[in-house]
This record gives sequence, C-alpha cells and structure tokens, in this order.
Amino acid sequence: MVTIIDTLRGAGDLPRLRHPEKAHRPDQDNTLPKPDWIRVKAPVSKGYFETREIVQSNKLITVCEEAGCPNIGGCWEKKHATFMIMGGICTRACAFCNVATGKPNALDANEPASVGRAVAAMGLNHVVITSVDRDDLDDGGAEHFAATIRAIRAAAPGTTIEILTPDFLRKPGALETVVAAKPDVFNHNLETVPSNYLTVRPGARYFHSIRLLQRVKEIDPEIFTKSGIMVGLGEERNEVLQLMDDLRSADVDFLTIGQYLQPTKKHHAVIRYVPPAEFESFATVATSKGFLVVASSPLTRSSHHAGEDFERLKAARLARAVAA
Repeated sequence: MVTIIDTLRGAGDLPRLRHPEKAHRPDQDNTLPKPDWIRVKAPVSKGYFETREIVQSNKLITVCEEAGCPNIGGCWEKKHATFMIMGGICTRACAFCNVATGKPNALDANEPASVGRAVAAMGLNHVVITSVDRDDLDDGGAEHFAATIRAIRAAAPGTTIEILTPDFLRKPGALETVVAAKPDVFNHNLETVPSNYLTVRPGARYFHSIRLLQRVKEIDPEIFTKSGIMVGLGEERNEVLQLMDDLRSADVDFLTIGQYLQPTKKHHAVIRYVPPAEFESFATVATSKGFLVVASSPLTRSSHHAGEDFERLKAARLARAVAA
C-alpha cells in the first residue's frame, strides 16, 4: 500500500532550518507590540467563575489555563472547556508552549471518572480532551485517553468527544488503542511548518505527525480528523500552502490557523503578527484545497468554538456526500 510517506516530497524527518536568522535568541528582547486585533478583555462573567468552580472542585487541569489561552473568558462563560489529562508536566520542551516540562507524576486512575463527572455537571454537548506528552509511559498514555473517552460516554452519553493528542512517537499500538475508543473528532496539531521543527518543536517529527493523521482515517474512516498550526513563527506563505497539501494528502477534514503568542520571554519570539486579511486568504485557499471546515483568524485556537465547528463538520460531510 502506498502511504503518505511515499507520496510526499523526499524530505527527512528533521528538515534543515532554512531561516537561521529568524531563530529565537533567549538573550535578546525581540518582543513586538501587540496589534489591536489580538487584544482580548479579562474574564469577569458569572459563567466564567461557575466553570472555574466546576473545574477546581473536580481537581481537573485545563489547557485553557495551562497554555494561557486568550479565549478563556469567552469559552468559560459558555461553559466550554478543554480538559488536559495525565497531569500538568510534559516530557517535552517545545519552544512555543507554556506547559511545565519535567518528570511527570504517576497517572491518576480516578481522573477519567472525574472528567466524566465534570462533563455531565457542565451539561456539555461537545467536549475536548487533550494531554501533555507522556513519553515516559509505554503507550504514551493511549489507554488513559481511551479510559477517559469511555468514562465520558458513561456519564454523559449525549456528549460528542473531540481529542487533541500527542504524536505517540515510538509507541507501537498506541494510536490503535485511542481510535478503538471511537472519539468523534481526532485532532493532532502540526503546530508549524517543517522548516521550523528544529527550533519550535524539536521532539517531534513532521512526517510522523502527517502519517498519524492518515492512519486514523485508514483505521476508522468515520472519525473526523483535524490539525492546526500557528503562524508568526517565521514561516513563509508557500510553506503554509504546502502544509495544507500534505494534510489533504492524509485526508484531514479540518484545519485551524491562529496567531502564535509568546507566553514568556524565555519562549520563541513572535517574528510577525499576521494581519486578519492574510488569515482570510489562508481560509480561502484551504477551502479550495478540499478541507471540510477551516477556521483561520488571529485568535483561532484548536478547541475554540469546537462544538459549533463539529456541527459544521457533520453538515459539510453530508453536503459533500449528497453532491457526490
């Protein structure tokens, strides 16, 4: 069988950095002033505080807090949250991410049930579950993902489930375990173009991530697949367009594109704030390439408006099937 690795251009897993002058220098202050279109208001609503109470009372971690997401106020006001399982310590040190890096604690066997209870208490129609990278575990945490999906199905059978997973690099059978639990949407983010991987995502492999997404569809064609990237990290436009083609070659349904925001001065610098018109242009091109749904704006994040986007995915798949 011909795979995506056979059909994509012949490049290694770790591409050469083509823009060394754009690499982040920790000893330099490269902070750019934020433009008006990237600013958001601090959360103060009643719904926000109610969501925070449910999260804290169940002793859960959300990526909304850990990653400092700018959309937390709007999402939590609507009782939308992305739960981060398997602890708050990651085994990798990506240059864009604000999650702590180190030696993680042992898995909490009660966590899947706690997530299920929180989903039921919030009355969610759609939930997003993500995690830190757990390279220390034999299966990368795949069974814990599966157990969490099963617990949500038991506690809130009407809730649709989206997962945002690590790459399970060098973990045989991990992907199959997660797909067998039948999430409704399988998301795995590429994060950036391949020429940036050495400086932005050094622990990952671009073509492994592409192949991971392709394998999901080979195992279960009914599962929607999704991936996302950040822009403003020094990528060129033609690299973003090639990445779109790579994802479509893997039959990925949904693409998100958002502006990278530097969490602290120790993280990779923002090379450029991309104006809204360019995000609109990316959306137009991506739609023409065949993605069912595209979300592209400065404040777009992987799980922002996930519930509404899931409905759009179902409608787009149905419309395409009717047209065929």
